[in-house]
Amino acid sequence: MTLVFQQILNGFVVGGTYALFALGFTLIFGVLHVLNLAHGAVFMWGAFVGLFTVTSLGLPLYVAFIAAMLAAGLISVLVDLVAFRPLRARGSPEFAAIISSIGVAQILMSLAQIASQTQVYRFPFGTFPIVFYNVLGLRISLQQIVIVASVVVLVALLLGILFATSFGRQIRAVAISERTAALLGISVSNIHGLTFFISGALAGAAGVIIGIAFNSVHFLMGEPYLLRGFVVIILGGLGSITGALAGGLIFGMVQTLSIAFLSSALSDAILFGMMFLILLVRPSGLFGALHRQVRVVRQ
Repeated sequence: MTLVFQQILNGFVVGGTYALFALGFTLIFGVLHVLNLAHGAVFMWGAFVGLFTVTSLGLPLYVAFIAAMLAAGLISVLVDLVAFRPLRARGSPEFAAIISSIGVAQILMSLAQIASQTQVYRFPFGTFPIVFYNVLGLRISLQQIVIVASVVVLVALLLGILFATSFGRQIRAVAISERTAALLGISVSNIHGLTFFISGALAGAAGVIIGIAFNSVHFLMGEPYLLRGFVVIILGGLGSITGALAGGLIFGMVQTLSIAFLSSALSDAILFGMMFLILLVRPSGLFGALHRQVRVVRQ
């Protein structure tokens, strides 16, 4: 029984990182109603910036964490300027924006491939202290505690921004109706940029967390997480903040338990099968709404 609870704990930690990645993904969809398929590349660059800050600049990990969030946020804004804003100005269909984001993602990955020479990089030994605690028979590492605490703090900050600040009210207004928001004097383009920055910052934070947790940073690391993040927001409901959190936790726990007690080869089949079943029962996802106007404003 202890083994089951240990795997549930591990799944909770893994699911928290998935949720953090998916939050930025679903935030873009909730506000702009388009899938940003360059999100995985932004996540990857956040991990590289965090790694560079530690290895080349010799700065502590918390500085690397902040630097990765800022850099990934700015890269995400650049993605908006290059891939989305010109198409919005022309009134192009959403599908064109999706294709454009794929192109930008390929450029970002190619640049990372050239810069890294296709090598896999690792954080130096001792970057994060290796400490374990025994709590009620469960083996909990300091790393797991910090990961969960970081996710909780970032989610709380995001909710605080969305529901307790004027910026958050403007973001929710734009998500409901851009035309009405513009008539109320809200700069829609600025809100789009702010949303992309927040989304990228969350991706950068997730990149550093994943890079440390698995001690692996490479130019292709964003692709599997993009696919998993897509499954997470489908499970939870496109555009739903609560759905991204719940979907990430469900995904992480099911993945961990299936690998531990069944087979790693069956893990993806179980997860995608679960997604299909949920969509058959609830096409909008567990916490999704049938009308996109309420997606971002729901907790």
